[in-house]
Amino acid sequence: MTLFLDSAIAAEAEAAKKLGWVKGITTNPTLLAKSPLPVETTLKQLAQLTTGPVFYQLMAAEFEEMVAEGRAAFELIGQQTVLKIPASLVGFQVVAELAPQIPCAVTAIYSAAQAAVSQEAGAKYAIAYVNRATRLLGDGVALVREMASVLKGSNTEIMAASIKSPQEAVASLQAGAHHLTLPLAMLQSMTNHELSVQTIDEFAENGRGILQA
Repeated sequence: MTLFLDSAIAAEAEAAKKLGWVKGITTNPTLLAKSPLPVETTLKQLAQLTTGPVFYQLMAAEFEEMVAEGRAAFELIGQQTVLKIPASLVGFQVVAELAPQIPCAVTAIYSAAQAAVSQEAGAKYAIAYVNRATRLLGDGVALVREMASVLKGSNTEIMAASIKSPQEAVASLQAGAHHLTLPLAMLQSMTNHELSVQTIDEFAENGRGILQA
């Protein structure tokens, strides 16, 4: 399992780096639009703030332009690049074209059938928007479970995105997701539980340690 930061803000990437257990950064066009810097500058900064992959989502809509954009992203980001390519007829063609040279992730998957095509096209990741799928389809965790069944034994790994609570994050992992990508606040919230705080306070009040008299 790997936890990724879902952000294009350098300060958040810096904070995630300091946590020590966040292993990469995912972006999308909406997140990149929130950065005050040019896209190229933002991506270079993010790549410097993680030793793991940096995910870039293609904006072009036609095959040749998508391929060119993917190769341009690889030139910019380097070996850390993972291309996020939307699940569509042309998108899967682009994955099949680029996956032998650049790791690809199929994003915005809403069916197990799309997950199956992702595998055949050579994608390294299949991304499900869990909470959004719950709102639109009724059960985003069930979608992850169906994808896991289809992809069992393959080299395509499931990444769960659009996670709105620690409970939804855990449910996605239990359903078969290999990775989670989360906003910084969600990553931080997963470290906390009110009973943990209570227990820590009790140790602090009643205990002794090396640095305490």
